[in-house]
Amino acid sequence: MLNLKNINLSFGPFAISNINLKLSKGDYFVLLGPSGAGKSVILELIAGILTPQSGQVFLNEQDITKNKIQDRSIGLVFQDFAIFPHLNVEQNIAYPLKIKRWPKERIRSRVEELAKQMDIFHLLNRRTLLLSGGEKQRVALARTLALSPDLLLLDEPLASLDIQLKKELRSQLRKLHRQGQTIIHVTHDFEEALLLADKVAIFNQGEIIQQGLKEDVFAQPRSEFVAHFIGVKNYFEVTNMEENSVEVAGKLNLVCKNQTHSSQKPYALMIHSGDIQLRKSKTIAANIENTFLGTIIEIYPAFRGFELVIDIGLSLVVNISQKQFFQLDLCEGDYIECFIAPENIQRISQPIKQKD
Repeated sequence: MLNLKNINLSFGPFAISNINLKLSKGDYFVLLGPSGAGKSVILELIAGILTPQSGQVFLNEQDITKNKIQDRSIGLVFQDFAIFPHLNVEQNIAYPLKIKRWPKERIRSRVEELAKQMDIFHLLNRRTLLLSGGEKQRVALARTLALSPDLLLLDEPLASLDIQLKKELRSQLRKLHRQGQTIIHVTHDFEEALLLADKVAIFNQGEIIQQGLKEDVFAQPRSEFVAHFIGVKNYFEVTNMEENSVEVAGKLNLVCKNQTHSSQKPYALMIHSGDIQLRKSKTIAANIENTFLGTIIEIYPAFRGFELVIDIGLSLVVNISQKQFFQLDLCEGDYIECFIAPENIQRISQPIKQKD
């Protein structure tokens, strides 16, 4: 469907380097990365706003690298909507159809179809200056879909919306996806990728750090950058392996479930913040593996509870419920016993490519 091969483009000190992406028809592909990483530049290269200095863009097996914007079956929705303020909703949606000289009846039918699909039929005669952010985004989507593009590009489509509007627009995007629309969605929000994507690419400083099926990338981050970006805060390098344990970060030994000396050794360990058990104590329970005495360094409010940073020789991040927090009566500076069950330690087997 879409294939980017060895795409390179530089702007002074910033560069998009060796980008390779492949999408199949019907994919919902999310480019996920921090602001300023260059994600939007990839969309502009695909859409034809920018031309790569080297590499090729293929759509439906046709090389479109040098094709004009209007000669690509691609629709782009900008982050700021870019709808025409001097036109009403109906006129905005109809604009690309008029440019293509569709007959009036066919234009009216298509506009009404899209307005119903986007739940904005009641707004067709309204001026766009009077619309909410969510309504403007739906108008922009409807206008972009008017010519039935093979590929829909979305640049941070939910960034300026409140929580309820984000929920409503996510529902619209899922509906579009179920109808077979192929989508590339740029965002810095991990939750958006989690809720919408089939496939993801983690992007930083002009490069793709990791890509693949959403479940694979989120379950097996191949670098500390990817792990932290998707919300994994306990990600430790394996510095030594023994028969029944591994040494992490050169400081602690942990027993892992079914630890073996296979040729495919783990290079890192991942422990989810909610999988660590706590007991308020100044001493460690005897003969219990993976039990460490630590000191609470910081306490933060978190979703449905609290996040603790505990020094056990290295910094361990732990999430607990409000009920448990108040039952334990915790304060910064308290001693705390931490237990990590071997089955809750996830071994990352892929080699890690460290970035400077």
